[in-house]
Amino acid sequence: MLNSCVSQKRSHRSKAKDLYISALFKKNLAYARRLNPDAIYILSAKYGLVDLETEIDPYNQTLNTMSAAEVRSWADRLVQQLRQVTDVHQDHFIFLAGMKYRKYLLPHLASYEIPLEGLTIGKQLQALSR
Repeated sequence: MLNSCVSQKRSHRSKAKDLYISALFKKNLAYARRLNPDAIYILSAKYGLVDLETEIDPYNQTLNTMSAAEVRSWADRLVQQLRQVTDVHQDHFIFLAGMKYRKYLLPHLASYEIPLEGLTIGKQLQALSR
């Protein structure tokens, strides 16, 4: 399960699962936990692939302000991190992340799904609340 980071964060170092405080992140995380996956990771614009229990400092970095080359470089680094903890050819990945976070990752994964694809943030929140 791959969940993207969000801009709303605590102001101090925290476990990744607690650092992000937006309603969307919290609902995505609750949804991910209900699916009971083997693992849940956060796709962080600054840190790359982050385990929920890893303590990280707050940051103000987003893929939305990066050039395509920078996003591609971020994705290449993230694929290397994924390969260390998953089998990108055998494992099934569920994305709770926008297109910027997925675009350059998907070609490296044999099996994935995007349950909220195409929904606005408001519609995602509604779907996650059901």
